[in-house]
Amino acid sequence: MPETASPPDPWEYSLYIPNDPRAVTVSRRTLRLILTMHGLITLVDAAELLAAELISNAVLHTDGPAALRIRWRDGVLRIGAWDADPEPPDPPQKLTGDLDAESSRGLALVAATSDLWG
Repeated sequence: MPETASPPDPWEYSLYIPNDPRAVTVSRRTLRLILTMHGLITLVDAAELLAAELISNAVLHTDGPAALRIRWRDGVLRIGAWDADPEPPDPPQKLTGDLDAESSRGLALVAATSDLWG
């Protein structure tokens, strides 16, 4: 009779970062390490993209600190970002065919890549 593995225990990490462009790389590398250590390597690429876009927006559009929150529960990975701006961001614009655009794509990428967001 096959053994049934119990679901992994839920866990949560928060990374508080200064308003510094290097925080995006620190956040991505920390997220990669966390997911790897928890055996979730298949989620790393998409999770890194989402986290990098969220933290980039926080660093670019606010003057204060930010935080990255990573949570696993009931087989669902949640990635969130917090920043010091009291106003919510504008809704994302639709992704266009301009693959060379270097701005205004962050939240559209988050919406296109994640199952749920908001």
